[in-house]
Amino acid sequence: MIFGEVPIDEAEGAILAHGLRAGGCILKKGRVLSAEDVAALSAAGIARVVCARLEPGDVGEDEAAERVALACFGPGLSRSRAATGRVNLYATARGLFRVDRARVDALNAIDEAVTLATLANDSVVEAGEMVATVKIIPFAVPRSLLAQAEAAARGNGPLLAVHLFRPRPVGLVLTRLPGLKESVLESTVAATRARLAALGAPLLEPEQCAHEAVAVAHALQRLCERGARLLLVAGASAVVDRRDVCPEGIMRAGGEIMHFGMPVDPGNLLLFGRINDIPTIVLPGCARSPKRNGVDWVLERLMADLPIRGRDIMALGVGGLLKETPLRPLPRDRATAPEPRAGPSIAAIVLAAGQSSRFGGTNKLLVRGSDGRAMIARTVDNVLASRARPVVVVTGHAAEEVAEALAQRDVLLAHNPDHATGLASSIRTGIEALGEGTAGALIVLGDMPLLSHEVLDRLIEAFDGEARREIVVPVHRGVRGNPVLFGARFFPALCALAGDVGARALLAAHAAAVHEVSFEEDCILRDFDTPDELATAPELAGA
Repeated sequence: MIFGEVPIDEAEGAILAHGLRAGGCILKKGRVLSAEDVAALSAAGIARVVCARLEPGDVGEDEAAERVALACFGPGLSRSRAATGRVNLYATARGLFRVDRARVDALNAIDEAVTLATLANDSVVEAGEMVATVKIIPFAVPRSLLAQAEAAARGNGPLLAVHLFRPRPVGLVLTRLPGLKESVLESTVAATRARLAALGAPLLEPEQCAHEAVAVAHALQRLCERGARLLLVAGASAVVDRRDVCPEGIMRAGGEIMHFGMPVDPGNLLLFGRINDIPTIVLPGCARSPKRNGVDWVLERLMADLPIRGRDIMALGVGGLLKETPLRPLPRDRATAPEPRAGPSIAAIVLAAGQSSRFGGTNKLLVRGSDGRAMIARTVDNVLASRARPVVVVTGHAAEEVAEALAQRDVLLAHNPDHATGLASSIRTGIEALGEGTAGALIVLGDMPLLSHEVLDRLIEAFDGEARREIVVPVHRGVRGNPVLFGARFFPALCALAGDVGARALLAAHAAAVHEVSFEEDCILRDFDTPDELATAPELAGA
């Protein structure tokens, strides 16, 4: 290719290197100049132009891009038409994008003129999502160079492909040990169902059994009979050896163990096996969390009908150090450090400004329980035992008495002079008292002294701004309760509320950001507006 500046009267048939304006027309970069274009440029006073001319053996940028794209092309892909030396490749349906990095590197190393950029290997992609782009940098490349690029792209098979997800019924075994909370099983089922739903796969009704090899084997066999084509086992205790209870259960069900352990954290203790032709996975503890972990990598491959062998799992180490999952029993940084790694800064706003109008003339927040603490003090003590910081208590009616009940506690008191106008003004007062850098805030009612710090911490752990779980709501048997955690981007909307309207008014308007957390405990539903309601909890009215 010849490139450079030439007199305008020699430019006909050349490729314009830079856009130019000729009279009322704009001639774009890459345009092959016609006699009319040359005349227009000359009339506009342009004497010389920078352009390119193809030589014998050169292939134009669009044809070259098209040929390289075709050489890369694999199943599950579509492509755009070539333009300005570029061809884009797209997924035709939801699936797993696969690319051979070594071959892409080899292609890009042939010459700076030919480039291929792709998504990361094993990316989950949607229909119509761009997965790769071929770009020819100059206006043409030598035919010999193009041939090298095509050969590198073709290799021994398609360089790029989207393996479409092919959902199949999934069975889940949950094992029990004495003392295991029902809420743990519920959260495991919920996280598993959500994980599979994202792949379009249905979860059969789970089987529960004792944490014993024979019981696990029978549960797996029942799921096979019910049509499961993928088996998952969530053990009450983590697998520590191939001969442990859950692996032994797979063997007793007629299966085999293919691989134990994976270089992905969270996800180290995953065990992979088969019962006949049905993949069987003993889940690591992190599978109880909805956050992405090593389990997702394995499930995505299986749903895309990609084979998994021990060496495939062992090759996952690069990139296998994933984001920390707070729900793990022992996050890796706690194993070696005295203090846990800080997560998002989540505050708590305790609403304690109301007049207790339904409590017969007594301020319910000051009623002392059997331990001598006022109701508001019990509520605040539970909040202080959680990870929420700072803790802001909004006062209004009987502000001095409320402050006295909270003496010596590490809270910030924020007085709401407009408390009589309704709940909204107290929420606004609490938000305005928060410092910068707060990622979210729990809105806690002051008359909910039965809330435990474990409940609050689970709500905080479920919050994830990156995953758009920015409004976290507790649920007990299908009924939403309190407190609700709102991400910081909703603070302006909270401050805009008026009257006796609570923060729940925002849930319907921002349903896509709402994430529900199920609780077996009914404390999330129990506030105390009347003396009769308080009488149902004698420990709160014992003095």
